[in-house]
Amino acid sequence: HHATSQVAALAMESRSLYSGHFTPTALSSQSSLDGGGPHHPEDLVGNSTMSAMAPSGSSSGLLNEREVVRRAGREAISQFLDGHTCFSVLRASGKVVVFDTRIPIQLAFYALVEHDMQCAPLWDSGTRQFVGLLTVTDFIDVLRYYRRTKGDVSTLATRSISEILSDGNILGSVLVRHVPKCGKRDAAAAAQVAATSSHHRTFLSASSETTLKQACLLLHGHSLDFLPVILPDDMRCLATITYTNILEHLVTHFREQRRLFDDTVYDLGIGTYHDDVVTARASETLAEVLHTLHINGLSAMPVVDDAGKVVGVYSRSDITFLAAATDAEDAVSNLDLTLEVLMSQRRTDVTTPDALHTCTRAHTLQSIFEYFAQWKFNRLIVVDEQERVVGVVSARDLVAYFLEEMEQ
Repeated sequence: HHATSQVAALAMESRSLYSGHFTPTALSSQSSLDGGGPHHPEDLVGNSTMSAMAPSGSSSGLLNEREVVRRAGREAISQFLDGHTCFSVLRASGKVVVFDTRIPIQLAFYALVEHDMQCAPLWDSGTRQFVGLLTVTDFIDVLRYYRRTKGDVSTLATRSISEILSDGNILGSVLVRHVPKCGKRDAAAAAQVAATSSHHRTFLSASSETTLKQACLLLHGHSLDFLPVILPDDMRCLATITYTNILEHLVTHFREQRRLFDDTVYDLGIGTYHDDVVTARASETLAEVLHTLHINGLSAMPVVDDAGKVVGVYSRSDITFLAAATDAEDAVSNLDLTLEVLMSQRRTDVTTPDALHTCTRAHTLQSIFEYFAQWKFNRLIVVDEQERVVGVVSARDLVAYFLEEMEQ
């Protein structure tokens, strides 16, 4: 409630998108969009060409005009991204963790957890260069490997990062890169991305002076979750940025007088819907869910009950099962816990990026941006009137929509 009141005060001081920029709006204490479209319906009155619910008898001229408006929206965002650099996304203060590949992988994981970081660049002291990234999910996947092979998990306390990442059995199984369904991208192209963009083998980065458009193209073109930002003068790593970081910068600083984002995300094809949506049951074990996430190239998925109603979201980077473990052996045993048990133990703070946030197919891109300005979510779960899952809209999907014409 305190956070909501702060946002309400901010909204009073700010201007709406159509008179300036995306304005976070005060919502109920429940973390969901309240159905029925934009939060400022009075802003949309009298603009039939922007309506997401055009009459069935609309003329081809009206449809062409709508496409022109959509293209103008994409171009406006494209110009914004082209006019800002990666340096502009960085926080005024922060920290970066870099791992030497010679340190034990278990020690590296605990360092990530202690510093509340999702990933860290890897430095090879022999070649004196960055050689890849280590993520929280990498360590979780390694634990899955030891569970499956019944290996001695206590050796992770001494096996170095380089030793683990050069183990063909591990790289060829739990650390194989799977690319999520990509809509227009065909299977051959997806396979090529997977083969060339593994963060274990290749260190892809951006300069601090790289434009956000170029950074987005790197993230999307190589299906990356994290992009290190390097200071070119001395090769220092300043930070790692994500789609969520870029969207946060966009909704904070974007300025546009025209009303360009009144179509629904469903009509715009933003997100994954219907049969393409992968869900988990609360009765499934963590090992089963992590395997499903891995083979589908997903970072998270909605959790549903027997009626298909959404009850939560589970992320591959969730370390609840590790925090409750006394040692590595106990952590492996916890992979057999059900999601129901784990979800009852973890944080339920709605400000957590991976907390459950929902919307409907009727919500406009404008309202989604406003909602993001308040909650900084990683994804929205799209639900119907009975709160059954019908789709997922991620931060990656939102950015990808504005990249379509750039990639073409």
